[in-house]
Amino acid sequence: MEKIIEKANVLIEALPYIREFFGKTVVIKYGGSAMLDERLRRTTAEDIVLMKYVGMNPIVVHGGGPSINEMLKKLGITPKFSPQGLRITDEDTIAVVEMVLAGTINKDIVALINRTGGNAVGICGKDGHLLYAEKNLGEDGIDIGMVGKITKVEVKILQVLCENGFIPVVAPIATDDSGGIWNINADTAAGEIASALKAEKLVFLTDMPGLLRNPNDPGSLIHQLPSNEVKMLKENKVITGGMIPKVDACLNALYNGVKRTHIIDGRIPHSLLLEIFTREGLGTLVYLS
Repeated sequence: MEKIIEKANVLIEALPYIREFFGKTVVIKYGGSAMLDERLRRTTAEDIVLMKYVGMNPIVVHGGGPSINEMLKKLGITPKFSPQGLRITDEDTIAVVEMVLAGTINKDIVALINRTGGNAVGICGKDGHLLYAEKNLGEDGIDIGMVGKITKVEVKILQVLCENGFIPVVAPIATDDSGGIWNINADTAAGEIASALKAEKLVFLTDMPGLLRNPNDPGSLIHQLPSNEVKMLKENKVITGGMIPKVDACLNALYNGVKRTHIIDGRIPHSLLLEIFTREGLGTLVYLS
């Protein structure tokens, strides 16, 4: 009996959050171990489907860096990255990026969510002109190739899908007026999509507990990061590499009306539910200060 009552208490704890987020949009950047480990793949899909069934509108934006790197190496192409963590993308690389992201990975995630009881639809930024982009000029004078900077998000296709019971799964490939193809960092794409939708939450699933003051010390987790400390943490090399586009995407989203942004540990089963439906949450909350 005690176990049954305990289960009821868990549900009751979630009730205020279910009520608060009913009908609200949550953009999820799906990446890391949550995409690769079979058990985590299953529990993450369960979280996303549950969110939809309790009245939320989850939108999944996925990466695929490891799979892209693997395919590039098979083709004899060495993956290269800028100091800001962006993939340097030439013509050969963009073809692989599109094939892996919009093809293999996107459809695999869609199938996973659908097997779990959801109703997912896979799209990329070229579909319905979802993502428009122009060349990202990069920083420090480094030409990063066919990497785009999003200039416009056509949110109607996402809104229509959500309103009709679907879970959109977005591959971060963009287009332009001439039909060109642009590789978009998935973290950046998630931030731009959340901004355009004025989402309630933007959540990044990572292979870290969150943002750490010392990358070698999980106990150095920064639980709450005010926006006015980001510049200092970059200068002190606390925010580096692949964490840069995540934190920048959080700031961009906050400046554009997203209420909460989170960087959480996707290696924890049901991390999305723990973040959204419990008092404690987990990971790093980035907020406007």
